[in-house]
Amino acid sequence: MKTIIMCIGNREGGDDAVGPYICDKLKKTKIKTVDCGTIPENYTSIVKKEKPDKLIIIDAVEMGEKPGETRKIPKDKIGVMTISTHGIPLSVLIGYLEQYIQDITLIGIQPETMNGEITKNVKNKADELIEIIKNQKTNEIHYLK
Repeated sequence: MKTIIMCIGNREGGDDAVGPYICDKLKKTKIKTVDCGTIPENYTSIVKKEKPDKLIIIDAVEMGEKPGETRKIPKDKIGVMTISTHGIPLSVLIGYLEQYIQDITLIGIQPETMNGEITKNVKNKADELIEIIKNQKTNEIHYLK
């Protein structure tokens, strides 16, 4: 099964940098990752060209959880849960990509701050998520209720 990880976020936006942080770590593996920065819509052509069986999108998401908490975001909550630091809402991006990929998962990581450096709590949880992805155990991540 071919999987692509789209990592979204602002490297200079505090915990919004969690997506690029994860991308940097996963690039040291054989896992196909794309660092989308804050404009993920500019990377849809890469995803369409690669034709993955599964697409995982990782981003900082305001979920009302403790900083660093990681959750799969159900499709019906995407529009209301995501932080809008991107060119287009993630719900629109995912809706577009669903024409090409049936299995799309959005993984949100609760930020603590959107200024300065990535926080220790979020970085530690990101490292845990990296191990989950490397071991292909994303089914162990719970859905946001």
